[in-house]
Amino acid sequence: MIKLFTSTGKPRQQNFRITFSAFLLLITVNTHLWAQNTAPRLADVGTTAVLGKADGIVFEAKVQSPSDQATPLQIICIFEYTEGDMTGPQALPAAANGLLHVDQALNGLITMLRKSEKFAGHALETLLIIPPKGTMPAQKILLIGLGNRDQFNPEIMTSVGRVGMREALRLGVSSYSHASDLKDAGINSPTGAVAVNVVKGALDAYETEEFLVKKKVTTHKPLTKITILAGQPFFAPTGDAIKAYLSIKN
Repeated sequence: MIKLFTSTGKPRQQNFRITFSAFLLLITVNTHLWAQNTAPRLADVGTTAVLGKADGIVFEAKVQSPSDQATPLQIICIFEYTEGDMTGPQALPAAANGLLHVDQALNGLITMLRKSEKFAGHALETLLIIPPKGTMPAQKILLIGLGNRDQFNPEIMTSVGRVGMREALRLGVSSYSHASDLKDAGINSPTGAVAVNVVKGALDAYETEEFLVKKKVTTHKPLTKITILAGQPFFAPTGDAIKAYLSIKN
């Protein structure tokens, strides 16, 4: 044991312990402050990043809820309905739930459609909605079903990307936004793989349409931009994965 002595020669072990405790407290506080200062900062809502270009289409990622995204066409993915699945324990808090915000903006229309099974959310089932004026900035909403949440496989997102692109070309829009909303639904999905699969499917479908245009058996309006919407914690991994995929593809 280390001992400190006073001028009278008496040990000061107790004072040393107090000083050492204070030292440990100081280290703990400084470590906590360092962790806060070095933790990655979440991107602000509205942050946009251009990720690359392929087949003449610009891809970008954006931190935004689909209920607040201004776009000619907003694609939203939905699982088959289970009671309380947009606010229950398998979902994120309401403040983070993009699908819930869309449903609220449409006065509960999506919940009514799903509960009545007018739109059941079966795999690759689609439904087009034109939001009433003043409810949402999106001009059109395309719902794409993902099927049973307990059987979700990231590979389905490639097919979702194809369906979304073909519907966008059929509707004649020059750009559209895509929101997978898997995290909002409580699915622990691989963020990067899901984003890349959506982009891969969209480009596959677009290249097929371009092939048919060259064969003079179809026509379509050129698509110029696709925006992939992501929550704040998933903005960076989404963007990094798509950037890497586009760099390889090009």
